[in-house]
Order: sequence, then C-alpha cells, then structure tokens
Amino acid sequence: VQLQASGGGLVQTGGSLTLSCASSEFTLDGYAIGWFRQAPGKEREVVSCISGGSTDIFYAEFVKGRVTLSRENNKNTIHLEINSLKPEDTAVYYCAADLDPQSGPYEYEYWGQGTLVTVSS
Repeated sequence: VQLQASGGGLVQTGGSLTLSCASSEFTLDGYAIGWFRQAPGKEREVVSCISGGSTDIFYAEFVKGRVTLSRENNKNTIHLEINSLKPEDTAVYYCAADLDPQSGPYEYEYWGQGTLVTVSS
C-alpha cells in the first residue's frame, strides 16, 4: 500500500499551501488518515487526522484555526490546507493511513514519502 504526499513548496510567511495525500492502488475510503510533520532535529508530530468514517477530525493546538483537513472521496485524496504559515511550520510533512479504528496516529501502518514545506520569513 503506497501513499503519495504532494503540494509542498516554498512559501512566504502568511501564505497558504494545500497538501494532498493520495493512493493510486487502494481506496482511502474507510481509512483513518493523518498528517504529520518533522522539522530538522525534532521529533515527528501529528498535525491533523481524520477518522475512517470522517466523523472525527483532530487538529494539533499549534495549527488549530489555520488548518483544514478534508476528504475528496471521488478523487481518493485527502487534503490539508494550511493558512497563515509561519517559519516554524517548516518541516517535511507526511501522510499516513490505517484501517484499524483502534490505532493511534503514531501507530498508523502505511506512510507516504513526505513533502517539504519551507516557510521563509
């Protein structure tokens, strides 16, 4: 099972990006999906995740109010829109997925390769 994360890039402080997570091999419908980030020298941290049934969405405090997570089922894609970007948002962003509703975000089984977001000051 492979996930493809895309949409990263270089953006100025205050700008916006939409990251996408897709799979060309299997349907993401029913999978819990999470977005994580890892900045240089720091631990990987969860940014946002959505339950398999899309009934629950979690946003980390450090992005709450600036981020929207959404599913686009007809395109088998999960989007993460990030607004009001800050230099401290600079990191590699990863998406991950799991079918087991009991799995916590850091236990997700399938991981994408990551997409780099760089926010210039």
